[in-house]
Amino acid sequence: VVLPDGNAYADCDGALSSVAILDSCLEDSTPTVPIYFILSPGANVMGDLDNLASKYGFVPGESYHNVSMGQGQDIVAMRNLEMAHRQGHWVVLNNVHLMPRWLIELEKKLDEFALEGSNKKFRLFLSSDAANSIPIGLLNRCIKITNEPPAGLKANIKRAFASLNKETFDDFDSKMKSILFGLCHFHAVMLERKQYGPMGFNMMYPFSIGDLRDSAVVLSNYMENSGGGKIPWADLKYIFGEIMYGGHIVNDFDRKMCNTYLDFFMKDELLDETEMYPYNDDEKALSFMCPAPTQYDKY
Repeated sequence: VVLPDGNAYADCDGALSSVAILDSCLEDSTPTVPIYFILSPGANVMGDLDNLASKYGFVPGESYHNVSMGQGQDIVAMRNLEMAHRQGHWVVLNNVHLMPRWLIELEKKLDEFALEGSNKKFRLFLSSDAANSIPIGLLNRCIKITNEPPAGLKANIKRAFASLNKETFDDFDSKMKSILFGLCHFHAVMLERKQYGPMGFNMMYPFSIGDLRDSAVVLSNYMENSGGGKIPWADLKYIFGEIMYGGHIVNDFDRKMCNTYLDFFMKDELLDETEMYPYNDDEKALSFMCPAPTQYDKY
């Protein structure tokens, strides 16, 4: 008996962005098999879903309906479901954990749709916090997705880099590519420190891929305004360390640690294939050099 490669199974989506993972789940879904998002701090589920809807030609308000569940919204949700079931639209029901009793009615309605036969393009997406009140029958029929950082520094760097747009990245100059790689490495270090509990941070902070994406946008704007001149390291470190990532941090020692990492990564040496293991003077055997700027696929 040949056992499957556990690492390959666990890391199968390690190099994929959240949109690419969602796209692959969409291939497995059907009109009778919804996709269920279990929300985690910092996850940008709706942003990814909006991008996917745009890719497949679904128009918000016309063929793509988004309902935030709450008092009185069950009527709106049912109306959209009836229309989408017949016309082949997408329906997103957010925060369904707020109406657990109504979910029993939703389950019955999905059974009716299955007997009647839905339009092949019809898809239902549900999102909620992790909750015990969700009917087990509804969960069993869904494809369940959650967004959590992978284990290990290398896996976190791969996931961070996968969140960048390939075409946009290839259009950047060499300076921008090197700084983005350094930013991905910094992001991975911040996430990996969370695995060590109070030894990593004094408090748990919801760092997410959204922080990296926003930082990359700000970085791109700053580099455009600099006109290819001197890189504004001090400004970038302040934005990353005090606003983007630092906006989550409330402990002074954690903030100091974050800024110390940025002092190491965000400097001119980053453009010249510098050492990426921070403050590693005592362990010469451990080394990881920043790769030379190249195309997205070669990273």
